[in-house]
Amino acid sequence: MPQATTTPAAGTDSAPGSSPSTAAPALPAQPAAPPKPKKVAPPRETALSDDPRPTLQPDTFFATAKASERYSAIVDAGGWPTDIAAIGPGTKGPAVAKLRKRLAIEGYLSGGEASGLGWDNGLTTAVKHFQAGMGLRQTGIVSGATLKAINIPARVRFNQLASSANRLAGLNFSFDERYVVVNLPSTSVEAVENGRVAHRYVAIVGDPEHPSPEISAHIQVVNLNPTWTVPTSIIKKEIIPRMQRDPGYLTRAKIRILDGQGKEINPKSVNWSTERAANYTLRQDSGAGNSLGSIRIGMPNKLAVYMHDTPSKGLFGADYRFLSHGCVRVQGVYDYAAWLLEGTGGGPSGGWDKAALQDKIKEGARYDINLVKAVPVIWVYLTGWSNGEGPANFRDDVYNVDNVGEAQVSAQAAPVR
Repeated sequence: MPQATTTPAAGTDSAPGSSPSTAAPALPAQPAAPPKPKKVAPPRETALSDDPRPTLQPDTFFATAKASERYSAIVDAGGWPTDIAAIGPGTKGPAVAKLRKRLAIEGYLSGGEASGLGWDNGLTTAVKHFQAGMGLRQTGIVSGATLKAINIPARVRFNQLASSANRLAGLNFSFDERYVVVNLPSTSVEAVENGRVAHRYVAIVGDPEHPSPEISAHIQVVNLNPTWTVPTSIIKKEIIPRMQRDPGYLTRAKIRILDGQGKEINPKSVNWSTERAANYTLRQDSGAGNSLGSIRIGMPNKLAVYMHDTPSKGLFGADYRFLSHGCVRVQGVYDYAAWLLEGTGGGPSGGWDKAALQDKIKEGARYDINLVKAVPVIWVYLTGWSNGEGPANFRDDVYNVDNVGEAQVSAQAAPVR
């Protein structure tokens, strides 16, 4: 076999014994490739409400029903302008006058503030109040999500209030001194104490294909280092197809297959071309990669939904947080669990604060803490609600269930000039 010859690399000395005339010529230095631009995440537009009043209170149904009447009157009077332009402080002219008219009709500006071609501090404040009512960051600038929200017709807002009031009609919920409200369209959790929100937390709720239900229950236990029993629907729709492509998936994910007697089954013994796996219990071990994270909030109910931590904490930073299979993931779950456990003894120092919970979780073993007093919890779907007089609060109807007064709703309504 002939020996392979080696050519000197460009820009190097020639090999020993070679003639300078046959050496590879030095090439001019190439300019360094420009660095690839870093991907910049879009600006966060949503924000937790800073309103101390809970989304759901004993009089929320009546206040929301009354607000729907006010918005119905706005619709009957011709609505509000829906062709507002993107503007902010420093703007002058007819676009500002139209924005003032739009905000005044809904009640964010008084009659005396409704006119004028210039932008002042009062208009900035009104825009911020509007943004707060929409669950948006209070920038005082009309653009992006704020621009989209401000151009939604009054008919749609009336429909949201009427639909939400209809869902609240006949509500049977025990408003205790301490209770929890999850408003699904707001993707938020409210810990309520003595009629005021003590803490609010960002949440991730069910996606439109797996919507989180409207339900009321009582939080009874906090599970530390929980295991996760995979729902049958996920086994059929996700686990089986995944195992067909990747037979080692369950082992890497630390998900065990158990038969009816609790005996572990080798994944290789299961025929993954069928739905036989759905006849077994699939349980994920506790640990850093567990889908429930380090904490599960137990609230026994017929639909078997609950609240929990998550290993995918980066998702809390997104504006769109309709991403789960129906359960609710809570950011700041350690603080939330500590609030639930106030008055419950048994911790290292007698109670369960955040540090005590973290220390117990570090031990690695499953540990259940029963609340000394169960806390009522309710998951509601309010796309529109009122806390009393003035403009109402609104969120997007991601599950597309608002239908009261639907015949009156027209996103193509002629804008008011």
